[in-house]
Amino acid sequence: MNKRAIAASSVTWIGLGVNFLLTLFKLVAGVVGHSGAMTADALHSLSDCATDVVILISFRFSAKPADKGHKYGHGKYETLATVVVAAVLMIAGAGVLKEGTIKIWRSLQGESLEAPGIVAMIAAALSIIIKESLYRYTAAKGRQIRSRAVIANAWHHRSDALTSVGTLAGIGGAIFLGERWHVLDPLAAVVVSLFIFKIAATLLSESLRELVEESLSTEVEAEIMRIAASVPEVTHPHNLRTRRIGSDIAVDLHIRVPSAMRVDAAHAATKKIESEIRECFGESAFISIHIEPEHSPPV
Repeated sequence: MNKRAIAASSVTWIGLGVNFLLTLFKLVAGVVGHSGAMTADALHSLSDCATDVVILISFRFSAKPADKGHKYGHGKYETLATVVVAAVLMIAGAGVLKEGTIKIWRSLQGESLEAPGIVAMIAAALSIIIKESLYRYTAAKGRQIRSRAVIANAWHHRSDALTSVGTLAGIGGAIFLGERWHVLDPLAAVVVSLFIFKIAATLLSESLRELVEESLSTEVEAEIMRIAASVPEVTHPHNLRTRRIGSDIAVDLHIRVPSAMRVDAAHAATKKIESEIRECFGESAFISIHIEPEHSPPV
C-alpha cells in the first residue's frame, strides 16, 4: 500500500474508532435520557461507521498499482466510494427529515411530545465537539493527500455534528422552555437535514461527473495548453483530452515540432511538458503526448 493510501487508511481508522464509541455513548444516553432525537442521532453516527468501512475497503483497491486489467490504475474505486458515502448521507438526511416531519405533524395535532433528560443534552454537546474536531482533522488530511473520498467522509463527520446541533437545540428548548416548545427538537432536525442533503448532492455531483468521464475544468485545460506552448520549438498544441481518475488526472495531447527536429530532441520536449504538468497537477498524472511534424494536416 502506498503512502497516500496508508495516510487515508490511518485517518479513517481513527474516525471509525471514534464513531463506534460515540454511537454506543449516544445510544445509552438516548435510552437513559428518554430522547428519541438522541437515539436517532446515534443511528446517524452508526452510518458514519458504515462509511468509514467503505472508505477503508476502497483504499485497499485504489492503492493497487496499475495492472494488465487496469492500465490506468484503480483510482475509480475511490470515486465509487465517494458516491457510496454521498448516498449514505442522503439516506441519513432523509431519515432525519422523515422523523422530524412526523413529530412536527404530531405536535400540530395537539399531541404532547416527551421531554428528554439532561444526559441526552450532555451527549449532544459532547458529540458536537468531538465530531467537529474529527471533521477538521479528517478534512485537513484529505486535502493534504488530495483524496475526495476522505474529504467526503469528513463532511459526513460534520453532518453528524450538525445533526447534534439540532438535537442539542431541541433538547435544550424542550428542557428549559416548557412542554409547548418540545417541537423545537424535530424542527431543528428538519433544518439540519436540508444541510445534509446539500452536502451529499455536491459530493454526488462531483463523483458522477468523473464516472461519466467529464473533462477537467476550462481553467485546468487552459493551463495545460499554456505549459505545452511554453516549451521551445513546440507549436500548435491541440486535440487536448482530459479526465480525472480518482485523485489523479489523465491528459492526451497532440503537439507539433519542426520536421527536421531530431527524435531525441522531440522526445526531450515531450518530457519537459510532462514534467511541468506533473509539477502542477501531481506526479502520478497519466500523460500521453502525440508528436506531429509542422505543417502536417490535422489528426
